[in-house]
Amino acid sequence: MPRILLIKTSSLGDVIHNLPVVNDMHAHLPNVQIDWVVEESFADIPRLHPQVNQVFTVAMRRWKKHIFSKKTWHEITKFKKLIQKKQYDAIIDTQGLLKSALITRCANGVKHGYDKSSIRESLASYFYDKTYHISYQQHAVTRNRALVALSLGFAAPTNAPDYGISAPKCALTLPEKYIIALHSTSRNSKLWPTQYWADLGKQLAQQNLSLVLPWASDAERLRAQAIAQQVTGSIVLPQLNIHALSGVIASATAAIGVDTGLSHLAAALNRPTVAIYTDTMPVLTGVMAGGNTKAINLGGIAQTPSVDDVLQALKKLYKSL
Repeated sequence: MPRILLIKTSSLGDVIHNLPVVNDMHAHLPNVQIDWVVEESFADIPRLHPQVNQVFTVAMRRWKKHIFSKKTWHEITKFKKLIQKKQYDAIIDTQGLLKSALITRCANGVKHGYDKSSIRESLASYFYDKTYHISYQQHAVTRNRALVALSLGFAAPTNAPDYGISAPKCALTLPEKYIIALHSTSRNSKLWPTQYWADLGKQLAQQNLSLVLPWASDAERLRAQAIAQQVTGSIVLPQLNIHALSGVIASATAAIGVDTGLSHLAAALNRPTVAIYTDTMPVLTGVMAGGNTKAINLGGIAQTPSVDDVLQALKKLYKSL
């Protein structure tokens, strides 16, 4: 029964991009036991996968802000003791950063990672026992799957990814048909104009499709409310954690989202997804659908898709529109 430890700590989209390697491993190593190290704020994602055995959480972002705190060092020591209880056959760092490479050194087992020419922070490659050259000119999901395959000695998969996650049942009372509008993202340059969301919602309402708007911060709540005020039948959700929100996403008719990890989550949950890019190129990190659904990426750097662009893409995914 081989034991594998995955190191993929953040961000939300990157953690989701790593999910397909779990099913890849089980396809080639049926009795494998897989543990995962992840940032505490994203721990709900690997926990949605039934074949992830144990999830270890770190708080690198929080620890960095309070590096001289006794509490910080108590938590670091506790994490190290916990992770060192097991002997692993392979420790695979698909993150490829110095912080994730340092985590690999805390665990017992052979460390695998990208070589110095395949990694964002080349110093990290010196912390691994075995390194592999994997081209940057491919999607992040493909890179993760290739690294794990090379580390464990099987051929890199070429089939559509299987994210393998199951969301909890939606606990809220929502319309039978709704579009989840993932309007928030990490920086303003990646936002889609608020008025575009409102205009989109009005057109969807004519097709008896409600616009459902999640939020996490005060700024996101205010944007959701501004959209909802213009769109009859739209719904601003209460503040939800990732676990609860995954249930709402999984029950949606389709998802429309900007460049945010939640758009990747929608595709991972097999929801038809239209992803809107305005400040990044989706070729290498865009939404990649699994074999049971479809996704369309629109836009790119300095390209803002129109409301009609989004509607036409949605029509391709959702034939009833």
